Amino acid sequence: MTMLTLNDGRSLPQLGLGTYQIPDSQVAAVVRRGLDTGYRLVDTAAIYGNERGVGEGFQGADAFLTTKLWNDRHRDVEAALDESLALLGVEAVDLYLIHWPVPAEDAYVEAWQSLIALRDAGKAKSIGVSNFLPEHLDRIIDATGVVPAVNQIELHPRFQQREARAYHQAKGIVTQSWSPLGQGGELLKTPEIMKIAEKHGRSTAQVVLAWHLAHGLSVIPKAADA
Repeated sequence: MTMLTLNDGRSLPQLGLGTYQIPDSQVAAVVRRGLDTGYRLVDTAAIYGNERGVGEGFQGADAFLTTKLWNDRHRDVEAALDESLALLGVEAVDLYLIHWPVPAEDAYVEAWQSLIALRDAGKAKSIGVSNFLPEHLDRIIDATGVVPAVNQIELHPRFQQREARAYHQAKGIVTQSWSPLGQGGELLKTPEIMKIAEKHGRSTAQVVLAWHLAHGLSVIPKAADA
């Protein structure tokens, strides 16, 4: 498994298992199969409602675990993380992300300050954000001097986010792709991608994931049948 170096000196597996929309009752088996297959990164979030099942499947694994702070907990971060840790059955997560900036609430700087404190306390080994624009990143960096290790954003060949990726690279932030295969299955029916897949004897999903990896992106496809 290729590892990416984070700006805090830790390492992140480049390819991970996403668990969005996998029910809590089913996700433990999916996570176990994924780990057996070779995944070493599992991604969940408080809002997914499956942290308990993810934790059950992850139990005892030598792997990287990510979860995320939901939008209504920006002013209650420590309690939110404690709830996630209890559900996951771990003392700390490898990566804790602010799921969305929610600028209308204007609490994401406060939330970022709380994540820094929780990292320093050892409850989250690395910290980052998700769905932050450069203007949001500038604000939290200017306020704290701490650059997020990761920004997880929607990214795929039809939505390449070149400006965001350039910003991340300049700041030393790892770009992590969510919805890497697009939404609704249309991307995988693209004639150019189908032609490449046929030429190399691979699936269209494998071709798209290879595109992400070749660009140095971390990628977390959902794999309910891992």
